[in-house]
Amino acid sequence: MGIYEILFQFQAAAQSYMGDPGTHPWAQGFPLTTQVPGGPELPGTISVSATDRMYPKADGQPELREAIASYYREFYGAKITADNVAIFAGGRPAIWAILALLKRDVKVAIEETEYTPYYDVLRLLDRPPTLIPSHPANRFRPTLADHPGEDRSFLIKSNPCNPTGVALKGDDLRALCDKYSGPGSGALIDEAYEFFGSPGPESALAHIPDINETNLFVVGAATKGLQAPGLRVGWAIASEEHTELFRNYSSLAMGGVARSSQAYVTELLETERVRQARTAISTFYGEQRDRYGAALAELGVELFTGDGGFYHWCKLPGGMTGDELNAKLFPHQAGILPGRLCDMARRGNDGPHANMFRFSFGPLKPEAFEGDVEILRAVLG
Repeated sequence: MGIYEILFQFQAAAQSYMGDPGTHPWAQGFPLTTQVPGGPELPGTISVSATDRMYPKADGQPELREAIASYYREFYGAKITADNVAIFAGGRPAIWAILALLKRDVKVAIEETEYTPYYDVLRLLDRPPTLIPSHPANRFRPTLADHPGEDRSFLIKSNPCNPTGVALKGDDLRALCDKYSGPGSGALIDEAYEFFGSPGPESALAHIPDINETNLFVVGAATKGLQAPGLRVGWAIASEEHTELFRNYSSLAMGGVARSSQAYVTELLETERVRQARTAISTFYGEQRDRYGAALAELGVELFTGDGGFYHWCKLPGGMTGDELNAKLFPHQAGILPGRLCDMARRGNDGPHANMFRFSFGPLKPEAFEGDVEILRAVLG
């Protein structure tokens, strides 16, 4: 699956695991798990009682579900309650559950350039999608006019987009929510990178008047903005009717999420703490985006990056492919994600993504910049 193909290649070539000390994990999609400048401290301990060692509730502990609902009400004016929230073991299990439960006569639509696991999930579930044009010619920025017009259509979209960083905001995001809110339509909006937008975070839930009247699903997680990928806590916001289905799904397919992880994430969502985190994450990663972008452009890389997420979406000069770039990077203990793995049609190096690559600055500390640029200059300069 996507990134793991590159991780295994890197391990075989470099004799180390990408992300280990001394490596340059530009292929990986995880954030810093240490305090960022201006951000809140991350709790270092958690208390576990006899109650916490009991089985968790199938749809999530009430305290966490209420904390999540309160978060969206506070920052986006969302009209939701804890009954609209279901807890999963990360964002991907939520995505899998939504698509696994999708009725067979519904047509799936997805942008041509998207988050790599979507391809694998759709393939395993035998749900061939309609592709929405997203390629160099439109700078990976499709409009609603590019979307399919048929009834019973279900959109899958990451926003901000992984890998491009392009984010729908304001009226454009409202229009997308409106389009897929009607009878017979629906959408999965994956907001894993919500905090990483510039000039600040935005959620589709700011533009959904009553989610109980829609087939919209907003997926979030503690993985990125809350800087806790290892806790494996994610959630889906949906109508109360759909949330009840998730409760039943979890009871047979997941068994709930560890109470200790849920308690930790509940603490991370304390209102003033998360207010500070939203500002600090957006500011710090915006600065990282700018300086890595300037360095890449100086080396002849064409950037198509939006203003969200923690990736640069790049086109290599001279017809070089992402795989060829990795062959040069691996000896430097570095690697990127080749663009071909973000192609929802998987056309390999014969397709429009051959010369594209995703560069992650998510796990990079500020002091790593000069060394990173030195490696890039060695292979591209």
